[in-house]
Amino acid sequence: MHISDGILPVSITVAGFAIAAAATALTIRNVDPEEIPKISVITSAFFVASLVHFPVGPSSVHLILNGLAGIVLGKRAFAAILLGIVLQAYLFGHGGLSVIGVNTVMMGTGALCAYAIWLTRRRVKLPEHLSFGGRQFRIPSRDVLFGAIAGAVGIFVSGIILSLALISTGEAFFTNAKLILGIHIPLMLIEGAVSGACVGFLMRVKPSVLCDYQPGDGLVPSKH
Repeated sequence: MHISDGILPVSITVAGFAIAAAATALTIRNVDPEEIPKISVITSAFFVASLVHFPVGPSSVHLILNGLAGIVLGKRAFAAILLGIVLQAYLFGHGGLSVIGVNTVMMGTGALCAYAIWLTRRRVKLPEHLSFGGRQFRIPSRDVLFGAIAGAVGIFVSGIILSLALISTGEAFFTNAKLILGIHIPLMLIEGAVSGACVGFLMRVKPSVLCDYQPGDGLVPSKH
């Protein structure tokens, strides 16, 4: 999900750098030195996820994990994504240097929206089973379910911003914008499944890694 160099007008690329700089400054304020290792790990995961990508018109599609970044890092995810995009542009030429700002805003906003979704999970109480057609189906845990939703939302928001950026160039890329948005629908499902699975694993082994951790998270409630 990278926009390539030479596609967007200068006004959009300049605005992208300005918004990315402001958002990074706001989300990285008062960062605790103890957060740096976790930010580094998620930046690496975000960076590696893009190594296998498929060109689609003036953009590309690949596993992004920006929703998972928001779930783990919270608002710090924006800075992690900026660093990952800079490395991708310099080392592999993904996107390009002139669109680092736009690509960061695109994927970083998705991460922040995923973080917002993740924070709402404590307000919802879910039953353990759902009855349908006389049969009962076990519902995934609240954390896994919201992790999956957050992962899908991260991709959805980024896809919308990508399409709007392409539409801003004029009718020439309108068809491409619709095509790219359509391709990101199945990618939403994949990212949601991956994010939900990662949340479920972390809830079992080390729930404190997740943002908004509270003592007792990840513990299996007693049936007695």
